[in-house]
Amino acid sequence: MASYIDAAAISGFAGAIVIFQTTLLFTAVQIGVTAGALTGGIALGAVTGGRLGDRYGRKPVFMATMATIVIGAVALIFAPSFAVVLVGAALVGLGAGADLPVSLSTIAEAADDGNRGKILALSQILWVAGIIMNGVITALVANLGRLGTAIIFGHLAVAALVTLIARFSIPESASWTSARRERAEGILTVRARKAGVRELARSPYAVPFAALIVFYSLTNLASNSVGQFGSFVAVNYGGIPLGVATVAGLPIVPVAIASSIVFLRIADRPVRFAFFRVGACLQVASPLFYVFFGVQLWTLIASGLVTAVAAAFAFEGIMKIWTQSSFPTLLRTTAQGSIIGVARLVAALFAVVTPILLQAVGVRVVWGILSLLCAVGGLWAWSVFRTRDRHSEFDTETATVPDATVQPATAPAGTAGSAA
Repeated sequence: MASYIDAAAISGFAGAIVIFQTTLLFTAVQIGVTAGALTGGIALGAVTGGRLGDRYGRKPVFMATMATIVIGAVALIFAPSFAVVLVGAALVGLGAGADLPVSLSTIAEAADDGNRGKILALSQILWVAGIIMNGVITALVANLGRLGTAIIFGHLAVAALVTLIARFSIPESASWTSARRERAEGILTVRARKAGVRELARSPYAVPFAALIVFYSLTNLASNSVGQFGSFVAVNYGGIPLGVATVAGLPIVPVAIASSIVFLRIADRPVRFAFFRVGACLQVASPLFYVFFGVQLWTLIASGLVTAVAAAFAFEGIMKIWTQSSFPTLLRTTAQGSIIGVARLVAALFAVVTPILLQAVGVRVVWGILSLLCAVGGLWAWSVFRTRDRHSEFDTETATVPDATVQPATAPAGTAGSAA
């Protein structure tokens, strides 16, 4: 549900800013700033929530995050001005960003080597579902003015509230509880010893950490730009009505679902890296439809179809699997939060200037830059994970390290202590 809500927030905001443009008379700068606030909130939340999840447990963080999203969504429903929209967007982003690393680690730590990839891939299907649901909602409410934005963000608020209630029954991660107990008792397993942030800058974690930051930051820059400004570009640069632009995404739905199901089936098999290579090439190709043919209804659909396949095999899904497998328990949410945080911060900074860039240099240049960045990110990931794709830290993190020295740490009240 973290993935569903993250996708619903970004895609819902894409339609909402077009409505705010006419109902609250947002300028290009205000559109960029509010879009940046949402993505910047996700970035800050991911870094903060990731570290808190490793230090204090997965459950306290993923409960607080859903409550934050509900508050932010309610603010957006009733927002009377730019300032309130800005605050609401930042709160939704903060909650969604903080939730992603801790909820995904909870999933990964509850799984085993035979199904971990499949379960993480299921979260990616829910990410696609979030986009689809908001696409349908936006198409239905595009001409309703402020009532339309209230429905868009009402859907987000309800989804977050239902998730919050459901999560009360979820226990704390057993892997996290064991790792904290081992660290508190001075038992020198890998997962107990490797808990400091500085470990991410040291071997063996520095190389995959850097590669994942570059790969996800650059591919997410393209995805976020299309997600937040796709409707804006279609309406303002292609002359396509918002309702038509949204409905045009419907042919993409079965392709996205089918591709995600294929990824789920191969997520735990060696062949997934071959699929990654194909997806990475398609990531580069997708923005080129606008570059060579401009913003038209058919290029909007064609680019979306290619993106749907590319994203299934060479974007967030494979990043989640590589991240969960590359770091030990007490670094896992810190690493993933940092990767997501850097990527979303880069996207937020770019979102602030995107409307201005579009006015200054046009869609062809901006989308050409996005294609180039996808090429760099894909090549970087290929160079590192072609030899590390099958590595799993879950297989080695419980081994003891007798030659290491670690100071026993007192576990936070109510977590490791009570578990012991």
